[in-house]
Amino acid sequence: MRAASCSIRFLGHSTALIDLDGTRILTDPLLADRLGPLRRRPRATADSFLDIAPNAILISHGHHDHLHLPSLRHLAGRTRVILPKGLGSLVERRGHDVTEVVPGDELVIGGVRIVVTAALHHGGRRPFGPSSTPIGFRVEGTTRVYFAGDTDLFPEMRDLAGTIDVALLPVWGWGPRLGPGHLDPARAAEAVAVIRPRLAIPVHWGTFYPVGLARVWPRPLERPPLDFATEVARVAPATEVRILVPGEVAELQ
Repeated sequence: MRAASCSIRFLGHSTALIDLDGTRILTDPLLADRLGPLRRRPRATADSFLDIAPNAILISHGHHDHLHLPSLRHLAGRTRVILPKGLGSLVERRGHDVTEVVPGDELVIGGVRIVVTAALHHGGRRPFGPSSTPIGFRVEGTTRVYFAGDTDLFPEMRDLAGTIDVALLPVWGWGPRLGPGHLDPARAAEAVAVIRPRLAIPVHWGTFYPVGLARVWPRPLERPPLDFATEVARVAPATEVRILVPGEVAELQ
């Protein structure tokens, strides 16, 4: 059997390690057990993230659950961080090699090409940090991977149609309701119908949970990826949906 040229390890929330053609790309690292009033479920072990060692880190926007500075400190060395224009000063002072980008930019990291895409979301650093435009990424080698970041449907998504093998799409968040600028399971399935990837992996669901809410709302965040799979089967049956729990790996030939 031919060895996989691409593997994707889901680490929870919007964090995934894409290992493509010998290059390791980490998305929106959130490698903590807590973020303000949110707690990781289940808790990670102390050595859960020690073997990540990415060649580059992709940051989609400035929210604390996507640009998490303590998690960047957890990653040793001067890893290259690619993030939206306007946010570089937050990371550069902590010793990383920073590249600010806007939609349409392209760069090469190791054996892959990274293309910056548009997104529709509030992208700045709340409450008082710098403003910026949210972005997504295409990571292209022998497999073409789309990491949407955090977004709603946007017109330029049509430009991705037929060009993507694997789509990492957000399908929820961390609470009982979603605000504007997000995909829910039905809208994420619409995105699949537009993009037409071979494989869709739901992200941004079920990892972090408000303290105390579990007492009155047990296990609700298990539903979004299942609902997403059901909707994709209805509107885009040619696309496979693979639901990964944190730590699980999808391998692609």
